[in-house]
Amino acid sequence: MITMALYFGFACFGLGMLMCVWRIARGPTAADRILALDTLVINVIALLILYGVHKGTAIYYEASMLVAMVGFVSTVAYCRFVLRGDIIE
Repeated sequence: MITMALYFGFACFGLGMLMCVWRIARGPTAADRILALDTLVINVIALLILYGVHKGTAIYYEASMLVAMVGFVSTVAYCRFVLRGDIIE
């Protein structure tokens, strides 16, 4: 039963990632693209966690924490670039 739930989760988050990629490509504004990129990072984190549960190892949890930190920093940097035109002052 857990296998079916994991496959359903993989399918849902995979579909969510495809929708985020579509919004990144077709977003009308830069804010929509930034939000879609942040949501894409969240979906990648969820897929890493699901894959870790599927494989039964804890290494994917650590990888998801690294992706979360990098995703947060990249979102902040991209927002600062859009707002100010410069990342480092």
